[in-house]
Amino acid sequence: MATPKIVLFYAFTPLADPEAIRVWQRDLGEALGLRGRLLISSHGVNGTLGGDLPALKKWARSFRSYAPFRDTDIKWSEGTGLDEAGRSLDFPKLSVKVRDEIVSFGAPDELRVDAHGVVGGGARLTPDELHALVAERGDEVVFFDGRNALEAEIGRFRGAVVPDTETTRDFVRLLDSGVYDDLKGKPVVTYCTGGIRCEVLSSLMVSRGFGEVYQLEGGIVRYGETYGDDGLWDGSLYVFDGRGSVDFSDHARVIGVCAGCGAATKRTANCPDPSCRAQFVVCADCDAVACPTHAEPSAAHL
Repeated sequence: MATPKIVLFYAFTPLADPEAIRVWQRDLGEALGLRGRLLISSHGVNGTLGGDLPALKKWARSFRSYAPFRDTDIKWSEGTGLDEAGRSLDFPKLSVKVRDEIVSFGAPDELRVDAHGVVGGGARLTPDELHALVAERGDEVVFFDGRNALEAEIGRFRGAVVPDTETTRDFVRLLDSGVYDDLKGKPVVTYCTGGIRCEVLSSLMVSRGFGEVYQLEGGIVRYGETYGDDGLWDGSLYVFDGRGSVDFSDHARVIGVCAGCGAATKRTANCPDPSCRAQFVVCADCDAVACPTHAEPSAAHL
């Protein structure tokens, strides 16, 4: 029986011909029956793919055969399932595109990349090194969430600073506003799903005068693989595919709060108002309730 899998990966490395990489990855993905999303730029590649295990293993061998991608950290997780043709149910199609940025901070001219990755980013911390830093510095350590605020509603590091962001582009505006300048003298640990957003975010913070900036290597995914729900993480990990979220153990805390009834939930959904593109935390019983912006005052407290 085919085993559904999902891979999450990125590589910051100079690419002279992003279009050639796009064609290669599109043709390879189609030939192997993969679905998912890949973004490619002159700075590197960022992707999530789903398919059966043998197909993804073939993809990984081919991907790493290209010298700049040889050492890419590919994170594997369980997929929801496969259709009759063996294609992932977690993605509607395969999308491979060239963009100015592989993670959209809206600051492509600020990012510097060489063969070793992002230049000027925060110091990397493994999960064990993160625990050692917290043991040494205690409450002085600031966890800084590098994801959209919605993602943090269902899972985050305990006591983390969660910026009020709807998109990744909001980070530059917030950093430039000075609202987080009080953190410039503290050890700041940036974290995100798989590590890619913090590669850029930590470099933006360093260039703006934050003196002691770290990034969690491998992101929340690698931390969860190491410590599960028995460390500094609370809740579920939001993911951008059909799964919606993943848990690291059978005793993950549920910290999300339904916008409709206030019940604990890790579920997120799109606003049913056709004019709205917002996504918010809502339990299955309140699925028809609109997001807080569009809900009638009485409906928000059913």
